[in-house]
Amino acid sequence: MPVILRSLFACLLWFPASLLAATGQHALTLYGDPPAYPGDFTHFNYVNPQAPKGGTLRLSGFGSFDSLNGFNSRGTPADQLSLIYDSLTFHALDEPFSEYGLLAERIERDPDNLWVRFHLRPQARFHDGEAVKPSDVVFTFNTLVELGAPFYRAYYADVREVLADGPHSVIFHFHHGDNRELPLVLGQMAILPEHWWQGRDFSRGTLEAPLGSGPYRIDQVNAGRSLSFRRVEDYWAADLPVRRGFFNFDRVVVDYYRDTGVALEAFKAGQFDFNQEVSARNWATGYSSPALRDGRIIQEEIPNHNTQGMQGFVFNMRKPMFADVRVRKAISLLFDFEWSNGRLFHNAYKRSSSFFGNSELAADGLPGEDELVLLEPLREQLPAHVFEPAWIPPQTDGSGMIREQMREAYALLQEAGWRIENDRLVNEQGQPLSFEFLLVQADFERILLPFKRNLASLGIDMTLRRVDVSQYINRVRSRDFDMLVASFGQSNSPGNEQREYWHSSSADNPGSRNLMGLQDPTVDTLVEGLIRAESRAALVSHSRALDRLLRAQHILVPNFHTDVYRVAYWNKFSHPEQSPRYDLGLYTWWVDPDKEAALRTRSAQSQSEDR
Repeated sequence: MPVILRSLFACLLWFPASLLAATGQHALTLYGDPPAYPGDFTHFNYVNPQAPKGGTLRLSGFGSFDSLNGFNSRGTPADQLSLIYDSLTFHALDEPFSEYGLLAERIERDPDNLWVRFHLRPQARFHDGEAVKPSDVVFTFNTLVELGAPFYRAYYADVREVLADGPHSVIFHFHHGDNRELPLVLGQMAILPEHWWQGRDFSRGTLEAPLGSGPYRIDQVNAGRSLSFRRVEDYWAADLPVRRGFFNFDRVVVDYYRDTGVALEAFKAGQFDFNQEVSARNWATGYSSPALRDGRIIQEEIPNHNTQGMQGFVFNMRKPMFADVRVRKAISLLFDFEWSNGRLFHNAYKRSSSFFGNSELAADGLPGEDELVLLEPLREQLPAHVFEPAWIPPQTDGSGMIREQMREAYALLQEAGWRIENDRLVNEQGQPLSFEFLLVQADFERILLPFKRNLASLGIDMTLRRVDVSQYINRVRSRDFDMLVASFGQSNSPGNEQREYWHSSSADNPGSRNLMGLQDPTVDTLVEGLIRAESRAALVSHSRALDRLLRAQHILVPNFHTDVYRVAYWNKFSHPEQSPRYDLGLYTWWVDPDKEAALRTRSAQSQSEDR
């Protein structure tokens, strides 16, 4: 479009935008139903609006970092970088998918879902005092798509263009109106300052502290070892309803540890304050210490109502030995969860079977009529067992003897052309079934060793290879692995991210979440249908059908999950009585001055007694 016509077009859009601004919404919901909080709400129910400000939150990071640019695929980005940025909207932590205005005070959505317009707050400011302008939004979107990680190109694929159409408004035009989630997804985009990035190479990693507009700014950086954030005292959004009661710590410090065992000992020694525990063994026995016994350390389990998603041992199906679904299923049968849960996990976990576990989105039993409407047109392309009860991993007696699973596994392997020869499983060409499991955490080796023994009993050789964080990230991005452990988190309203997980278009994109290299047109059809679902009922039907098909493909060995957050912290914090339903809500916590003083006293007494 010529510059003159583009300018005229922008002016025409600007005029009606100013007239319609008063009718914009304070929030967006996925299907247009009313949000839980009205336009005049003062704060969310799960925060303490009178929480005191002050104190320090000290956290741990794993491995190392070499970049403060978390938007591209270069290097290893530092943790907690989202603290320095604001987005157009804020995702409510107690609703499945509702977005409330943050940088945007009002949002207009086309009835046919062909565009969304965000009206920016005039008071919105970056940390250097510059106003957040529509041109910053345009710059951010175009930069992420052109120079950011491959994820962004897929995530925003349905956006046709973005234009600054007024002094405080920006409009996104879509290729079609089928993606109902897209306006909400765009609202979550962290907005970058165009003026700061001019003259800097966005495509590269950097240890220069970036400029943002969020509640914190980067304070100190010790490359690869630690970084700290300081609360912005004149933060422009501090009194907005979506920010009241949040971000109460004056400083947030992240120290990095290359070993999780060392990190746990550092926590017990008081080197950092808060630890979200992922190891059942550590949770059961690892925190035993004088500080735990006298109440200086608190262990707390907080309910987690999120869709649990899936963690599993992922097959790289680009590798010839994993191309056959029968081989993948056979290997899956040899993971004895019940034995591991009893002997290693203190019976703290539940076996995962669904990619949408702990929610109504999970497939169960035979396909319902709503699922059959989606699956029947694909019947000729689908395996017959998709129309049978959804696959569930077999349950063992926990004794460690899995003869039935081994017999079934070997039968599948024989069907696929494998046989045992000289205690090794080989194919028709005499090539052994051997693969490498890529690891970054030493703790996971104890989970894999029993699995390795079960595989070896059928002549399958699995080698464990542990590498450092940077090498691990590079190998994952380049798909240089046979098998690894990965998690695929899900929300209660899945959408665009499913393309990154399962769609053929993401299989060959470096950095995408399609780690297994899944390329299946039937999966693509269900993913696109899910993204375009016009109602909650349609979303549920598509999720169940997709879940059913993914489980039938045996793209990973399902692991396990828990429905609580396990957190340990030094007893200087308080948090609201009501936790957000779909998040831990760490940044609604605060340092309690009375608890902190008592902790200092008890710690000093303990040190005196030790001497």
